[in-house]
Amino acid sequence: MSEVSEHRAFPELQARLGERWELLHDGSAKERRDIVVVPSLSLEGVERISIEGISHYEERMLFTLNLLRQPSAHVTYITSRPIHPAAVDYVLSLIKGVPIEHLRRRLTMVSLYDSSPLPLSQKILRRPRVIDRVREGIRVQSALMTCFTVSEAEQRLATRLGIPLYGVHPDLLWLGTKSGSRWAFRRAGVPVLPGVEDLRSEGDLVNAICALWEDDPQLKRLVIKQNSGFSGHGNAILDLGPLRRAAPDTRTSRSMRADAVTEALETMRFVDPGHTWETFRDAFEAHGGIVEVFVDAPDKRAPSCQMRICPSGGLDLLSTHDQLVDGRDGQIYAGCRFPADEEYRMAIQHDALAVGRVLQEQGSVGRLAVDFICTRGPDGAWQHYADETNLRMGGTTHPMMLLRMMAAGHYDPGTGLYRTRRGEPQYYVATDSMQAESYKGLLVDDVLDIAAAHGLHYHPEMAAGVLFHFTGALSEFGKLGITAIGKCREEADHWFTRTRETLDRETCDD
Repeated sequence: MSEVSEHRAFPELQARLGERWELLHDGSAKERRDIVVVPSLSLEGVERISIEGISHYEERMLFTLNLLRQPSAHVTYITSRPIHPAAVDYVLSLIKGVPIEHLRRRLTMVSLYDSSPLPLSQKILRRPRVIDRVREGIRVQSALMTCFTVSEAEQRLATRLGIPLYGVHPDLLWLGTKSGSRWAFRRAGVPVLPGVEDLRSEGDLVNAICALWEDDPQLKRLVIKQNSGFSGHGNAILDLGPLRRAAPDTRTSRSMRADAVTEALETMRFVDPGHTWETFRDAFEAHGGIVEVFVDAPDKRAPSCQMRICPSGGLDLLSTHDQLVDGRDGQIYAGCRFPADEEYRMAIQHDALAVGRVLQEQGSVGRLAVDFICTRGPDGAWQHYADETNLRMGGTTHPMMLLRMMAAGHYDPGTGLYRTRRGEPQYYVATDSMQAESYKGLLVDDVLDIAAAHGLHYHPEMAAGVLFHFTGALSEFGKLGITAIGKCREEADHWFTRTRETLDRETCDD
């Protein structure tokens, strides 16, 4: 099939997404349903991002195995390289009430045995025989494809499989860029930081920086963001302090100020240490970007609200989180806490819903998250600003979905709490990067044995404990993910700290 034919066929497939979605979530339906899971990191420049173990991020979507809870559901999960069987069995063990053997019969794991940095979807497209085998193994007339994020590669893959794609149409991906986010925030009427979007060149960037500085001569720092940056790695920080001689409240001309800014761009701090100004500028000019005021505040938070735009027309609130950030300037996502602080979680949820409605009006479908920056003023009141929108799954998706697997219950939008069927609230702190040199060499079985020996696993009767994920990166990089759960924030922190201390103690002599 030619690319033109694929482009024409895709809308016809997507017209069937609503009915497939309804069938997928109909617990009483006896008709076989197939879900093809493609956890591809199809993000611009992802192959250049220096995150240790990033190839193992394909494990993040193992929570989709919970769909096997429905006896007529079949899952085909495709990865670049094999996931350790113990990691798969561990996730299956979280699905209570269904024998594991019954679950395994309806699960097909497909590995390409290809560890190259190319996104998974592109690897699959280069293997037509794999596509044929997947298509032959599913019931095409009642199947759909789900993925971590959407690009033209996912669109082409879904078309070649002949099944609809659960996710935003590639033509709408601009809404999830840094520039598109600011457009949606303004349309939704939510607060946004001073900044300039739709920048396409070094000249655009310099002019925008000068304009922001002239609007506020007391500015200290600015953050420059590539439109398609991922997990903060497309950001850079410009410190205006060393440029004081060219500040707007001096007698410096605009042209001299622009020259000083141009020269300073080469010395910015790049969140990704692999970047130089030349490589950063190339990516910026290829995909565009924004510049915003960097918030310097003693009490600053980075909360986020997760939603789902259903193909059937609903807009569902899923969770709020306080994101944990790392790095010198707090630009790198390191984990999250659920729920977000009660002092502002209802406020950000309200504004995120307004943004979600704008995106829904534009035709967007699937999971999304709206990130915010919150600061506390001298009077103790919190002020929040919408920061960016992700039209995809993210780091806050899998801990919540793992919790839902283990602790059946519901999210209450009225309080922002998740409660078990017994009505007990669940709090957690999660990370993908619990890492230590001493953890290197541990296998999945080892960490699960350690957890069992020390009683770390989640205990349903206590509604507390730890869930493990991202274990594929453990042996090589000494890195794993955990979600530490409790009935209050303090209990969740206890399980998190206890897990780290236990792993450190157990591996200190290895």
